[in-house]
Amino acid sequence: MTIAEVLDTESGQLHGVERRAVGGGVEWLADGVAFAALAGEIAEFRLSPVVAAAARATPDAGASGRGDQWVAFNPPQLDRYALDRAVAWFGSAYRAAASGKSRESERPRS
Repeated sequence: MTIAEVLDTESGQLHGVERRAVGGGVEWLADGVAFAALAGEIAEFRLSPVVAAAARATPDAGASGRGDQWVAFNPPQLDRYALDRAVAWFGSAYRAAASGKSRESERPRS
């Protein structure tokens, strides 16, 4: 199984997820907000700040060029541990986007 197949399967289990092609990759959106992306074998997830900081400290994960809340994940092999992380981060990112929490950081501060 590829990471694309795993994330597509997960997205099918979630309510209101939109999948769109972007450049040479794909993004998944909830309520109009991109929460995950895939380009080649590099998956990216938009997580809460606390979860993102912890995720970046795990093997095969690091900073994403998409911003501070995003984590890039590129495991050399998709073993059960990598699959577990990808599925967990995909779900966490979806819940934040669907609840509107991922948009909080986009709002101008007054």
